Amino acid sequence: MRIPVRVPRPRSLAGQLFAMQAVLIAVLVAGYALFTYVSDRTQAEEAAGRQATAVARSVADSPSVRAAIGTANPTAELQPYALRVMKDTEVDFVTIMTPEGIRWTHPDQDQIGQRFRGNTAKALAGDTFTETYTGTLGASVRAVTPIKDDHEKIIGLVSAGIRVEAISKRVQDQVTTLFAAAAAALLLGAVGTYVINASLRRHTHGMNAGELSRMHDYHQAALHAVREGLLMLDGQYRVALINDGGRELLGVSEEVVGRSVAELGLPAPLTGALLASEPRVDEVHLAADRVLVVNTSPVSGGERRGTVVTLRDVTELQSLMGELDSERGFTQALRSQAHEAANRLHTVVSLIELGRADEAVDFATAELELAQALTDQVVAAVSEPVLAALLLGKTAQANERGVELVVARESGLDDGLLPPSLPARDLVTILGNLIDNAVDAAQGSVRARVTVTACTKGDELLLRVADTGAGVDPAHASLVFERGFSTKPSGPGGRGLGLALVRQAVHRHEGTLSVAEAEGGGAEFVVRLPLRRVTAVPGSEG
Repeated sequence: MRIPVRVPRPRSLAGQLFAMQAVLIAVLVAGYALFTYVSDRTQAEEAAGRQATAVARSVADSPSVRAAIGTANPTAELQPYALRVMKDTEVDFVTIMTPEGIRWTHPDQDQIGQRFRGNTAKALAGDTFTETYTGTLGASVRAVTPIKDDHEKIIGLVSAGIRVEAISKRVQDQVTTLFAAAAAALLLGAVGTYVINASLRRHTHGMNAGELSRMHDYHQAALHAVREGLLMLDGQYRVALINDGGRELLGVSEEVVGRSVAELGLPAPLTGALLASEPRVDEVHLAADRVLVVNTSPVSGGERRGTVVTLRDVTELQSLMGELDSERGFTQALRSQAHEAANRLHTVVSLIELGRADEAVDFATAELELAQALTDQVVAAVSEPVLAALLLGKTAQANERGVELVVARESGLDDGLLPPSLPARDLVTILGNLIDNAVDAAQGSVRARVTVTACTKGDELLLRVADTGAGVDPAHASLVFERGFSTKPSGPGGRGLGLALVRQAVHRHEGTLSVAEAEGGGAEFVVRLPLRRVTAVPGSEG
């Protein structure tokens, strides 16, 4: 049986930072303490030397000392005096001696009369000096100075000193206090570091540096791999992040990170959706040449931190849905025509059964001539096959809704005239939506009629659709092509997208689109598209 070996997980980034900062603080404190100890030791020795020098000179300059040296027993007067000076000045010894170095005074009575242990050559030369020397009391910092009479003759020497042990004790007391303060600083720094790193641990979710690096790599790879657009906004609606798909779908090429959404030059409805504080779910919006599905989700953690926006390109899907709607309309028209054809066939059969064959033939011939005349009229005016099929289908649909669809006499569009840069799909989008909108407007009006004109004038294609409806309010002339604008009640799928798609397709081919009042009342939409061979915009067929 194999016992699984558990590999310890690497320390988190917060833990590594905590350990590093604790070690750094400890090293800094230890280094500072060592520097302070050495510095204080040097300063203490220098201070002890200055103190010893001052005491020695004071003793050497004392008149009572000079007078005592001239007596038969100098020790009797100088020893009590030296002990008092030692006590008052906090030095460890004051030794007064002969020029030959024989002691008159010493803290240890047994050392009186013995030779002084130390250097006296400089003092005998008339100078005062300090040194560190090991004598009868141990190592000490001492000062030696000459005693001169009124004639500048050296009559004795004075040495005052402080033991190194005492100096070390003073420094140790200071270092102990320093270490106590350093320990307190280390503890305070450790607590502060722990608190900061606990917060960092929450923000990094306990991940170590390697895990964060891998997450960043995955993040970058995912951003570039996702074909959908991804846009992240901060709390002030500035762009914090945008992937390649987002740049392509929004049509932005320059650097936009850090800029406000309102400065990107997007259509007003799309900008409004991105600036909205509430989430948006599967909203359809138009960009420069694309149909986008927009979803927004606020990022919050007690306060608004930003917005995550996803963008999906449904231009192709929207076009296919338009074609599907047209096919459904054609199917309904065929079903209605089949129903009407069945009624006419029953009429013909009934006339034959009644023995009125001539009347049956006349009735059937009239119906055929009427249908053929309509087909001939459309095909003669517009021989371009896709547009001809569209007009025939829309005519049947309009008839089913009680609206007469008429192709104007001035129409004329030969097959093969349209350049490859003007695909039939976009013409179906433009003309189909305009006819549907006109039929909706004309339905229910007196002599409901929609008139369609399709012809060429010079180097441009002219498409005109007029209806007998209520027309367009001049105040709404500039808004009627915006996505979401509609004067009809909103249905399950929403309204106001058809004319926006028309405008998008027209602008994609550098054309113009306008609306005005028709001659007989109602509205008249006019589209002008250049027939010159222009470079197709990428995605124009989507």
